[in-house]
Amino acid sequence: MSKNLIIAIDGPAGSGKSTSAKLVAQKLNFLYIDTGAMYRAITYLALKTGCLYDRNKVIEIAEHSDLTLKFENGITHVFVNGEEITENIRSVEVNQNVSDISKIEEVRTSLVKKQHQMGRTSSGVVMEGRDIGTVVFPNADVKIFLTACIDERAERRAKEYSEIGAHIPIEEIKKNLLSRDKIDSSRQVSPLKKAADAVVVDTSKVSIDEQVKLILDIVKTKMQNN
Repeated sequence: MSKNLIIAIDGPAGSGKSTSAKLVAQKLNFLYIDTGAMYRAITYLALKTGCLYDRNKVIEIAEHSDLTLKFENGITHVFVNGEEITENIRSVEVNQNVSDISKIEEVRTSLVKKQHQMGRTSSGVVMEGRDIGTVVFPNADVKIFLTACIDERAERRAKEYSEIGAHIPIEEIKKNLLSRDKIDSSRQVSPLKKAADAVVVDTSKVSIDEQVKLILDIVKTKMQNN
């Protein structure tokens, strides 16, 4: 398969974007970019500095922080100004606030600029988020929109929390996911939505291996038809 491809994978929280995108990137030997980690990083910094509700300071953090991602051995390592914050950005508090930070137009503008730079300097990239196929790379070679039922998404998120020692009631997780869906889908700037030419993949009842195979088959078919 030729390189110089951009594969955009979008979808709501818990749909399997990150896991699938990582494995697809590994199998194709492409760069993997977790855009959600970038918004989480800004949210974490806003929480850390106590300026979560100060829009101007949050924008300043997004514009002036040296944010880098390094994908090694299946893990995206997140660094800000040389400090690794990979574990910090997966906290419950970050999860509860990231959608509000993500809807700030200037924050999105700043991070999209960084995402463009990352994508353009790579021979092949798998980028996942909520607006990759519609805003960040509307001309992506392949666009995938992942979805899953709320129960399955909540179970996945509960497992992620459990792995870091946090045990959150499943109903609370569902409530948070539905709230994030509403914020992400209704925001004025770069809302979560399926690109008109994206292929929908429902991951509710498929394993990760099956999910990855489905995506790779879509990529292969798209490339053969072009």
